[in-house]
This record gives sequence, C-alpha cells and structure tokens, in this order.
Amino acid sequence: MIVFSGCYNSTKKNIKELIEPDNDGYIPLPENVAEPRDNISNPDKVKLGKLLFYDPILSGNKDVSCATCHHPEFGFAEPLDLSIGANGKGLGFTRKFNEPNHIPFVKRNAHTILNTAFNGIDIQGVYHSNESPMFWDNRAEGLEAQALLPIETLEEMRGDKISEHDILNVVVARLKEIPEYVTLFEKAFKSNNAIDKVNLGKAIAAFERTLITPNSRFDKYVQGDENALSMAEKDGFELFKAAKCNLCHNGPMFSDYKTHILGVVDNEKLPFSDGGVDSTYAFRTPSLRNLRYTAPYMHNGKLKDLQAVLEFYEDISNGPSKNNHVPTKHIDSLAKQVNIKVMDMSLIISFLNSLNSEDFDKDIPEQVPSGLPVGGDI
Repeated sequence: MIVFSGCYNSTKKNIKELIEPDNDGYIPLPENVAEPRDNISNPDKVKLGKLLFYDPILSGNKDVSCATCHHPEFGFAEPLDLSIGANGKGLGFTRKFNEPNHIPFVKRNAHTILNTAFNGIDIQGVYHSNESPMFWDNRAEGLEAQALLPIETLEEMRGDKISEHDILNVVVARLKEIPEYVTLFEKAFKSNNAIDKVNLGKAIAAFERTLITPNSRFDKYVQGDENALSMAEKDGFELFKAAKCNLCHNGPMFSDYKTHILGVVDNEKLPFSDGGVDSTYAFRTPSLRNLRYTAPYMHNGKLKDLQAVLEFYEDISNGPSKNNHVPTKHIDSLAKQVNIKVMDMSLIISFLNSLNSEDFDKDIPEQVPSGLPVGGDI
C-alpha cells in the first residue's frame, strides 16, 4: 500500500475563495448490481464461480488461475507493472518466470476486479450489465465475455501447449471429469450436463459481481455524512474538479469508460509499442476507486504512484507527448484542459484515498475441486 502524506495548513480559506463546494452530480456507488437476464445469480452459482476463479484447472498448464493476477491480498489486482501469467511462480512482487521461459509478459497492467460489475455506469447511475466495457481497450462487453478471454490468451492463462481454438474445449472436458464440478454446475444452473464454456463464463461472472465496494467514505459523504471526509479530503475533491480531472473521471465509478490518447511512455518489458485501440494509442479511462491496491498505474504500469500520475497530467497538459509514437497534436483535447498545480497534488491525493474501501470478500477457498494448488503456482 502506498501512503501519501503532506502538510495540511491554512490553504482551506484560499481554496474556498476560488471554488464553490458542491458534488457536481456525483452519486454514490449502488449497493445492488444489475445482472443480465440470461445470468441471474443464485448462491450456488456464486459458490461455483468463486471456486473456478481460484482453480488453475482453467489454464493450459494448470499453473495459473484468475486469482494469480487478481488476488484479494492486492485488492483483486496485483502490484506488478505487467503481469506474469503462464510459466510463472510466486505472488505479487515475488512472482517470476520459471526458467527456461519463452512466454512474454502480459502486455497490460492488471485491472482490479473490484466493482467491474458497474463498468459502463454513467453519471445518472445507468448501465447495462451485458454491455459493460471490459479491458483497457473495451474489446469485450460484459463480465461473461471478460471471464473467458484470459483463458484463451497465451501469456495470461493458456500457455503455449494448447491452441487458442482448442483451449476452452479442453478446459470444459477437464471440468466434466471432476465429479464435484459436475454436481456444482448442475446445482448452479438447475440442469443436467450443465458444464459448457457459456456456463463457465456465467459462473465466474456471477462471483465477480459480488466483488463490490459501495461503502467508501466518499460514498457516505455524497449521501449526506459531512463527517465522512476530512477537511483536507473535501478540499481535495474541490481541487480535483477545479483541475478538470472530472472531464473523464466522472460518475459513480469515476470513469467515462471512453478511450483517450494520452501518450504514456512505452513499457520497455514489451518488444513492441502497444498501440491500444486500432493502433491509435487510445486506452480506456480507468476507475479511480480503490487506487490504494492498484499501483503502478496507467495501461502499462509505467507510473509508480499517484504523485507520478498527477505530474504526468500536469506535463502533458502544456508540454509534448511522452511517447515517441504519439504526436503531441494527437493527445486528447480533454487531457490538454487538465490544470493540476503542484501545490494542490497532496490534497487531491488525500481525496482519492477517500475512494478506497477494504470491505470486500478476502476469504480464499481452502481447496478447489481439481485438487490443484489454490490460486495456481503462487
């Protein structure tokens, strides 16, 4: 966890002279999650999804689970800039590739799973769970689709022993050979022969929809509890808006879920320059919730802490692109409007910390039906 500290003195008077405090339409995160009509949750489905989430049986070499890179110890994210999936060992900072190795790093920083159930939510609190944008490039819609793509990806879970075309069929066949999974799927989906790739995605999605944190101090504040935030955090909120961070970081999830070109410097661990959406170098606005757990930041983890993120935005608003592949004129016009002053950064960071919440499911299964190590080789 990264802790920021700074001096809070008599700046409050000056801030209030410049800014009229109000919530500008920010509403709390909902306490209930919308579900697709074809995947209504039930306790058996959530239980199954949780076991699948922690079971490396889903990976090509049976060494990686969803939890390997999205572990509750790290807020269902992880502290590496780029994840090590297949052919890795260890958890968090200790994770390394096994030798010999020819599997590449996962090419983008791991999003937290927390609150992804609300992806796509707008400033009025409206969203459609079957259309929720997923990943840094919005390439999938809905948690059901999101849950399966890492299984198919070589560097994440598939490895290089099974083809992308075959992997889901192989995983389904494995699950059908485990009597406990046969029973769990039948109970979850109320039918025989329930194990297939569609229901695999649905079960994992059902579990992921339970991983929400609608109880941060900021949520309490916008519901009327004036004491939920400190004076420094309240002033940081006003400075956050005054700096126009809210042009993109808006709504209950503090994201517009659109893609923007920012020109973040490339990660040298990759043998190529990641061009994002259609090679435009556009990436989706991430949520600002639970940033305590999600460092390092940006799509490739190149910014180590929140101070570095704010300094980056200060630099690109008035200066050249940081990425040689992105002309300065292509930097998003909204980013050019951001105006963050160095003297305000500590207060803005204080506010961002009010969006953290530790109230989420940290219980890890003692065992999984496959009998493999829980969480994979960690």
